Amino acid sequence: MATDRRFKIFAATDGFGEQLKDAVVAHLRAHPSVADVVDLGVDKYYSAAAAVARNVATSSSSDPALESRGVVFCGTGAGVAIFANKYPGVYATHCSSSADAVNTRSINACNVLALSGMATPPDTAKVITDAWLATPFRAPCPASGDAPWPEDIQRFLDVAPGEMASIPEGSAPVPDSACAICCLRKGMEFEPVDIMPGGEMRIVRESPTSAYVRFKAGSVEPAHHHTFGHDLVVIKGKKKVWNLTKKETYDLVDGDFLFTPAGDVHRVKYLTDTEFFIRWDGHWDIILDEDLGTARSAIDAELGLADSDK
Repeated sequence: MATDRRFKIFAATDGFGEQLKDAVVAHLRAHPSVADVVDLGVDKYYSAAAAVARNVATSSSSDPALESRGVVFCGTGAGVAIFANKYPGVYATHCSSSADAVNTRSINACNVLALSGMATPPDTAKVITDAWLATPFRAPCPASGDAPWPEDIQRFLDVAPGEMASIPEGSAPVPDSACAICCLRKGMEFEPVDIMPGGEMRIVRESPTSAYVRFKAGSVEPAHHHTFGHDLVVIKGKKKVWNLTKKETYDLVDGDFLFTPAGDVHRVKYLTDTEFFIRWDGHWDIILDEDLGTARSAIDAELGLADSDK
């Protein structure tokens, strides 16, 4: 399975993946197949992913045996993969095992590896990275039973790279009405969130819990935390989130993504009618850290609202 190609690697991370990035970059710099590692540092996860993907997509070399690839890191590995894949010619995959890495190289020609800073130990990440570097496109892999692909699959893989590359130019715009999550909410019956007036939710999967949630403008979520971290995507609206554990504030609007780690205490104010999709890493729960009155007073003080503005 080994390849004699040599690699130029671009790497970047957000704060959640920084320690893992440093360990993997050091490992890559000592790797016999790696000619150069460009460490692009630490940034917001989407900016880090974009920096790496941009370099992989546009990098060229006078040496045909030198291949540009990228390694990106964030808390889950999912966020950086999402944004790296916005760049034509970039095929980013989040891998949690060496089998994942071998499969995605063999089948998908993955050229940007995404790793989770919270779930993947450094030693495991190094094994994943080595497998990813060593596996050529169309190589035998766990998905093929570690045997050469059958002829019909080989024919498919022969044409796949060209067809994949043509998709950005040939794709028609997708109507807003075709949004999968928007379609999901049609006809839903929502249940009130009793402890948070103005909120309603519909659980679409129990464990790990996924839900579609909506809040009326002016609603407040008192400071609270969860046993499990959660990913959140705003479908429409505007909300302000205070992560009291990290002492950070986020202003979220349509299309914005936010990951909140397990145990982080956070408070929310809905500035307009807002709908969002949320997925926890386990079964949903909520532990309140203050009452609604305390939350409203704290938010009003933070926003500088007078009584007439509330």
